[in-house]
Amino acid sequence: MNIDQFYPIYLQSKNITIDSRKVEHGSLFFAFSGETFNAAEKASTAVDNGALAVIVEDKEFEDAERHIFYVPSTLEFLQELAVFHRDQLTIPIIGLTGSNGKTTTKELISAVLSRQYNTQFTQGNLNNHIGVPLTLLSIRKEHEIAVIEMGANHQKEIEMLCEIAKPNIGYITNFGKAHLEGFGGYEGVIKGKSELYEYLIKHHQKVLVNENDTIQNDKTSGYFSKITFGTAESDYQFQPVLKDHFVGVNYQNAQIFSNLTGQYNYDNISAAIALGLYFNLNIETIKSAIEGYSPSNMRSQIQMKGDTTLVLDTYNANPSSMLVSLENFKSFEGTKTIIIGDMLELGEDSHKEHQSILDFAKSCEFDEVITVGPYFKSVYPSENAFENTSDLVERLKETPVHGNHILLKASRGIALEKIIDFL
Repeated sequence: MNIDQFYPIYLQSKNITIDSRKVEHGSLFFAFSGETFNAAEKASTAVDNGALAVIVEDKEFEDAERHIFYVPSTLEFLQELAVFHRDQLTIPIIGLTGSNGKTTTKELISAVLSRQYNTQFTQGNLNNHIGVPLTLLSIRKEHEIAVIEMGANHQKEIEMLCEIAKPNIGYITNFGKAHLEGFGGYEGVIKGKSELYEYLIKHHQKVLVNENDTIQNDKTSGYFSKITFGTAESDYQFQPVLKDHFVGVNYQNAQIFSNLTGQYNYDNISAAIALGLYFNLNIETIKSAIEGYSPSNMRSQIQMKGDTTLVLDTYNANPSSMLVSLENFKSFEGTKTIIIGDMLELGEDSHKEHQSILDFAKSCEFDEVITVGPYFKSVYPSENAFENTSDLVERLKETPVHGNHILLKASRGIALEKIIDFL
């Protein structure tokens, strides 16, 4: 089976899945196998459940009459199919990466552009070597624009994703201390994320630049195919505004507020507005889109629980995002408790970075500091340091946390959201 033969089958399909439990009538099922399972064993069942075709990398399960096709590598075939499909598309593709704020920015941009265009965008966190091809293959003839989030934890990964997605416009939210272990330190992060710039410049495509960010300015210096925001000389100028801890911007006397907390979201909002203006949306439409977007993904999310304000930022954490979250929370008025969990994938910098965050948290004079995870516990050996969320839950059952405001911030692996029901 080759791409030319398979592409007409793809065009007839309803969707693509790599989960046999999600196969429905008209699905394409790509049978990815792991160390402990062989998904090809589900091929026949997938066809029985309505799959239009199945791709397997185990020749034993090939059955061309039932549209079960063998390829040497399921992953490579998925990626090649995505590239072939991308080459047929004529719509603008916006590529997005960065250390912090990728998903929030992606959702804000999509919320804005969707007001005028049929917009497809990355669902959830499908932003890796499998997720990006799946997102591209979800783009159909009715779509007019797409926003593709690209994640990475090592160098050359963004380069590879760009070769698949081939973005026409690209934006890097920021360069932070995330995945330091895989990137080989902070300089490695900058080099790895900048692979998006390298692709765009090489192929003469547009770059969205926050001109308040010195690294973005430096990396795009001398390149003229840019959309800029931030400074008085930029294409679009925004001033930050704040209302009851919700952030927004002022643009030409129009105040646009979001449902997001944290001053770090100013740039995310500004990027979405800048792209909306670039694609000829009027400011009232953009304002309605930004103000209508409500986070529900544990990112910069405010939730009321009785008289207590919960600030939920539990989807991910690294030293950069942790620091700005604590700085933002410090501005809240009233009693404040922070519950912070380990920051993962920091490698040899882990102890130093956890100690630095803990020192900063203590300097903020929060009413109570609670930590979860072995890294924080190693630098904060106290009765308020817990090995995992289960241990903290047991403590909360006996001794609830009180206060006007509670911040929850941790890496995804800590699953800090599990304690919400016990607060």
